[in-house]
Amino acid sequence: MLIIRIVNCTLQILLILVLNSAAILTPLETKMLLYSRAGYNITHITDEQKKPLLEKLNEETIRITQKAGTERPFCGTLLDNKKDGFYSCIVCGLPLFSSKHKFTSGTGWPSFFSPFAPEHITTKEDNEFDMRRVEILCTRCDAHLGHVFDDGPKPTGKRFCLNSASLHFYGDDEEIPLQSKPVQTETAYFAGGCFWGVEHWFQKGNGVINVESGYMQGATKDPTYKDVCSEKTGHAETVKVTFDPKVISYKTLLEAFFKMHNPTEVNRQGPDIGSQYRSGVWTISGEQQKIANEFIKELTASEAFSEPIATQVEPAKTFYLAEEGHQDYIENTGRSCHVTNPWAE
Repeated sequence: MLIIRIVNCTLQILLILVLNSAAILTPLETKMLLYSRAGYNITHITDEQKKPLLEKLNEETIRITQKAGTERPFCGTLLDNKKDGFYSCIVCGLPLFSSKHKFTSGTGWPSFFSPFAPEHITTKEDNEFDMRRVEILCTRCDAHLGHVFDDGPKPTGKRFCLNSASLHFYGDDEEIPLQSKPVQTETAYFAGGCFWGVEHWFQKGNGVINVESGYMQGATKDPTYKDVCSEKTGHAETVKVTFDPKVISYKTLLEAFFKMHNPTEVNRQGPDIGSQYRSGVWTISGEQQKIANEFIKELTASEAFSEPIATQVEPAKTFYLAEEGHQDYIENTGRSCHVTNPWAE
């Protein structure tokens, strides 16, 4: 079944190339922002952006975070902290570790068996002092945090050994500064045929935080891929797009969507035939529905397509996440589906 899908999607090349010149697209900013799946902006800050942040720190914190220093064991202010909350980077404020993952290691430094989110830290080999260790850094600002070892408790078996001076603790009852908060996101749903390619290209949008493939607008609860392909459930292959509205607008997502597929086809995309491949925009608010309908009217008035647009605009029903093998399919396999990059200028 999957092999057939790959061949069919490849055959769509000629059709989509014809449509490229018809669609409208608003250019995005040149700098690509990065987000963690936890919803935080983890875009690397520049030295110029870091400078005023470092001016607020004392010499000891500068020594540790900027020169890979280490504080003396059993001297850190956060070693015995038992409060509920999270530990952020002392430099840029990015949440790094949670009290839920803290444990007593007996080493003299605050220890955790897992990070707040995997993307919030980076690691590199450290061979100083004739020892082979793995250094931990803040993803956003490169602040030195400590080291990670393979002698931690279950379930990870890891011990993230931190310097208290690299961290700032925020209790659950404390006000959290903006730099330590997740991005205020919005969600959009699009159905444009094979969800592999739709997912892949939406992931490339500046301001898009996460994209997942799934099934929507059907009557059956928890459908499988096989169920949906039978056309008995009423579902359409759909992608869930989580985005930062301060960076990318809902209309810009619509523009990209109408460029990456053929909205004039009914219950198919190229050789992929079936109601599960129908074109649809599933809205979560009256505002989204208004924007989608008005945009389709704009495309129709401009004669962007030679045939009538068949895209359905409906209030969103329950989104059912597709099987793991369908998530990040293009990225994981290197294969292609919808070949047009909607973000290319």
